[in-house]
Order: sequence, then C-alpha cells, then structure tokens
Amino acid sequence: MTDGLTDWLRFALAPVGPARQRSLLAAFGLPGNIFAQPRNHLASIVGHETADTLLKDPDPAALEAALAWASEKNNQLLTLADAAYPRSLLEIADPPPLLYIKGDPALLTHPALAMVGSRAPTPQGEANAKAFAGSLSAAGLTIVSGLAQGIDAAAHQGALAVAGGITIAVIGTGIDRIYPASNAALAHEIAARGMILSEFPLGTPPARWNFPRRNRLIAGLSLGVLVVEATLESGSLITARLAAEAGREVFAIPGSIHSPQARGCHRLIREGAKLVETAEDVFEELRNHISGELPRPAVAFRPPRPHRTPPAANRPLPVAMPAHLTPDAIRVLESLECKARDIDTLTLATGLTVEALQAHLLTLELEGLIARQPGGGFLRLYAPRGI
Repeated sequence: MTDGLTDWLRFALAPVGPARQRSLLAAFGLPGNIFAQPRNHLASIVGHETADTLLKDPDPAALEAALAWASEKNNQLLTLADAAYPRSLLEIADPPPLLYIKGDPALLTHPALAMVGSRAPTPQGEANAKAFAGSLSAAGLTIVSGLAQGIDAAAHQGALAVAGGITIAVIGTGIDRIYPASNAALAHEIAARGMILSEFPLGTPPARWNFPRRNRLIAGLSLGVLVVEATLESGSLITARLAAEAGREVFAIPGSIHSPQARGCHRLIREGAKLVETAEDVFEELRNHISGELPRPAVAFRPPRPHRTPPAANRPLPVAMPAHLTPDAIRVLESLECKARDIDTLTLATGLTVEALQAHLLTLELEGLIARQPGGGFLRLYAPRGI
C-alpha cells in the first residue's frame, strides 16, 4: 500500500464533515498536500477547531486494520483520485472520499438500476421485486440495493437467480459488519458474484443516521430508482428524492389503495415518478438515457404479434424451462390451458392464495409465457417442455 492511500485513509477517518472535506480538497488537492499545510492555512478554510482535529495523529490501529483488510483477496479501497472510482458518484453533491469495496471495481461501470422498498413488504411486493430484478438483470442491468430485509433482499435475490446476474449491496455499516445478521448468507453470495460497498470505516455499527447517507450512494450509482413498495414514512422515499435531485429516473409500482405499503409509491407517482406495470416500462425509459446501449429485455419467450393466440393449432409451443421458475410457478403454468382462465378458477386449480397466485402470474407474464386477456383471464402462450 502506498503512502498516498494512507493519507486518504487518514483523511477519511478524521471526524471532519463532508462539506469541509470538499472545501479542503478543493483548496489544496490531494490529502498529502492537505496534511502538509501549516495550521493557519487549514484554519483559513475550515476554522481552527477543525484544523486541530485534522492534524491530530491518526489512530494507528484503525489505519493498520483498514490496510490489512484491503490486502485481502477481493477487497479494494477506492479513493476519489483512482481511475476506477465510479464516475456516476462524481455527479452527486458529496461523493465520499473513500470507498470500501468487496468485489470487482469494474462492476461499477455497468449500467445499473436501484431497487428499493419496504422492509415489511406484502407477499405480492416481495414477488414483484424478485420478478422485476430477474428480468432487468437478465437484460444486462446491475441491480443496486441496500441489503435490508424485505424488498432490498428480494431484489438482490431476484438478480442472483439469473445466470450471470449481478447485484451491488450498498450498506450503512462498516463493510466488515453485516446488518441485518439474517442476511449474512445473502451478503456472502453477493460478495462472491457481485459487490458489497460502504463508505463507512471498518467496525461502524448500524445507526439510524447512516442509512440516509447510504441511500444517496444507491441513487448515485444508478441510472434510475425503482420503488417497489413503500409506506409514507419509508426511507425509500428519501432514495427516490435523492435520485431525482441527481437527475436520475424515478419509477414506482402502484398497488392497492387499501395497502399502506403502496401509499409511498402512489405519492411518488403523483409527484411525477413514472408508473411501472412491466419491466418493459423501465427498459423504454432507460434506453433513452444510454443511447441504445442497454440490451433488449431478455424475455425468453415473446408472444407472437399482432395476434396474442397460441401458435400451431391452438397448442402452446414447447420451449426450454426457465431455470429460476419455482415449483409453484410451474404449477400455475400447468393449470393454464389454451383458453383463458380467470383468477378464481386458477385459485381452485392450484390451491394457492390469491396473493401468491398473482405473484406467480406476474413472473410468468414477465417471462412471456402467458398473456393477460381483456376479460381479466390469463392465457398460456408457451409451455416448458413436458407440459
């Protein structure tokens, strides 16, 4: 590790607020130059008290721990001066001077979409998060979220369920601490296939005020933010606001007018967020912003157009089974016939609850295996081989 990195660590670990950090960097350049300044030069920018704080000897144990962590396989420390530092974060108001990363920094150059929402979602909301994340990830988007319970975890899981799917978890603790502990196994899988990222020093515990700061990074790393479910008090609304302020797209999935978890999304839609019903709604908006670089949605089975009827003499075409379909989703597909069937009929045929059934129908619709009919029923267009 170079002396330059040690200076960056010392600078980031000093208890100096982000606004004063930016003022110091703007005035003197790299941290090595900052620490070489006389006290009165620093005080002229940030005041005497902050200058004294900055010039105190750093905690050697904290420096050694961070450098030791960075020397481990798959771990990286990225500074504002590094070429690999994500350009998207340079566009936000207060990019962190130092990032702790577990994973390949090259992933930060991929087009990304943030997905956030309630920590206590409905079954439908959780299923929506997994299904949308799977389709968006299959199309080449990296899914960014915050590793929280509920929608965040479902979005990470949906991306990981796709072959080659990539997801980034931005956390509000030190990168050596996983919160909540119940997501430890998920965090391990994300680190192996994607990335975990934090701006907080090693050992930082979960604290309520850390998560709004975490949210600005989730928004900043992404082309847009999709809010799946959110109450009016949800931190997801903070992420959406930060995304809008950073010039990112904001998407929201509507829900029942009777559900508290849908009210945050409805507020966002009233305030100008784009209402999303299908993954294609997201794709169309993002294509406009990346000049066609986003791949076409990876819908494995696209229904024939203009007639939405099963081909080949009213028989669904046999196609390969999507690897991420659950047994219940397959059961729903098996229950559909070459004529439309409504929710009530399917509930009786499958034995599933209405909420669970609707979640599986959405997944199958996103995969292009079924089509929603004008009368409210569903029609099987394609069938996995063997059905």
